[in-house]
Amino acid sequence: MNIRTILLGSTAAILAASGARAADAIVAPEPEPVEYVRVCDTYGTGFYYVPGTEVCLKVGGYLRYDIGAGDLFGVDTDGDDKADTYYKRQRFQLRMDARTETELGTLQGVVGINFNWTTHGGFETNDVRDDEHIERAWVKLGGFMIGVEDSLFSTWLGGASGVVNDGLIPYAPFTTHQISYTFDAGNGFSLMAGVEEGNNDDSFYSVDPVTGVRQGAILDYTPHVLVGAAYKTGLFGLSAIGAYDSVQEEFTIKGRVDVTPNDMFSFFVMGGWTDDDGDGNFPGGVPYANNGGNFYAVWGGDWAIWAGGAVHFNDRTTLNAEFGYNELADWSIDADVNFTVVPGFVVTPGIGFRHGDGDPLSQFAEGDNWGGYLRTQFTF
Repeated sequence: MNIRTILLGSTAAILAASGARAADAIVAPEPEPVEYVRVCDTYGTGFYYVPGTEVCLKVGGYLRYDIGAGDLFGVDTDGDDKADTYYKRQRFQLRMDARTETELGTLQGVVGINFNWTTHGGFETNDVRDDEHIERAWVKLGGFMIGVEDSLFSTWLGGASGVVNDGLIPYAPFTTHQISYTFDAGNGFSLMAGVEEGNNDDSFYSVDPVTGVRQGAILDYTPHVLVGAAYKTGLFGLSAIGAYDSVQEEFTIKGRVDVTPNDMFSFFVMGGWTDDDGDGNFPGGVPYANNGGNFYAVWGGDWAIWAGGAVHFNDRTTLNAEFGYNELADWSIDADVNFTVVPGFVVTPGIGFRHGDGDPLSQFAEGDNWGGYLRTQFTF
């Protein structure tokens, strides 16, 4: 064996060993493709597709700060029903809206959760309260809706005016469990039927005047029942709703006319009436028919009327105003101005007045009360 043979053999061995080690080397796998969030413009701005699905999701909310002063909007700290200091509330609302298309129509789920830090008064005290609650949480498929939302007696007519403190003469109850179906003909005409549970907080006329017990929520398997109809175009709107309070066994109806002659002005007139002739008594012995209202007739007396409107001076400034009057001769007026400081941030100063005429059935004490307020809100 010569030197050349030895060198060639050594080289071959080295190359073979190198090849074996190369075969055992760790090879990094190719990265899997990343599915980036896609914009969903089917339902407007702010929606994104949930990765891997056809569900469009919008997450948003607002940060709101309210300040109130005066007997209408301030805080009573000594129990004499007169304001002694400011009312203040900081609120964060988280909103989520998910939608997708199905063979039965649009499937939509909505939730709104409020987190509040609020000044509240009482006899010889002024304290703050930290609380959170669900404002709305519901699912809608086509025209069918089930969940928690403001009462149909409010939402079907579109509430009242655009003022911050609308309803100084109250016009409807609010948060409740509900099930409803709405038929939309597609030509501006729609029909609605629904049932609700009610609540024990929103109506002065669901309170037993003797025991103080509230009875706005149903007491058995019979729900409150509502039906509504509406016809709306860009210029004109006409809507009506009827409600049956199954606890007090009374009927209440409400109708509204809206007129929007141009982009600058909009006006409305709304009226409500109740038969206030229910069967039975409160546990304290007072007949339902003598209490001045029911869960839906929250205004006092058999009837009430509201009127108001808005003036849109430009894209950043809107004046809102509302007037209310009930059969018990209580009346109110409220006005404020929305200033859009920058897109998304709105400042609203306002002033309100309410006259209580002293009727024994009224929820308002006799006398005149003024108040002012300021709201700032960043919506995102």
